[in-house]
Amino acid sequence: MDRDAAFALISRLLAELFEIDPAGITLEANLYQDLDIDSIDAVDLAVEFRKQTGRQLTPDEFKKVRTVGDIVDAVCAPAENA
Repeated sequence: MDRDAAFALISRLLAELFEIDPAGITLEANLYQDLDIDSIDAVDLAVEFRKQTGRQLTPDEFKKVRTVGDIVDAVCAPAENA
């Protein structure tokens, strides 16, 4: 998945799952501070992303995610143990 496709999918999921205004979803947006996502919401986002793409973030990747851009970087990086 390329960066543009990953960003588009993540943006759509954030808007659909959490009713976030798409205009506020940028690569720099902090999930917790700017988008008001909590840790349970972040897990829900990761689960939905996996359902749609088959790509699962590892626990180490998940711990590093703070911004929308971090998610894009994580999902575009080669999968560990691939």
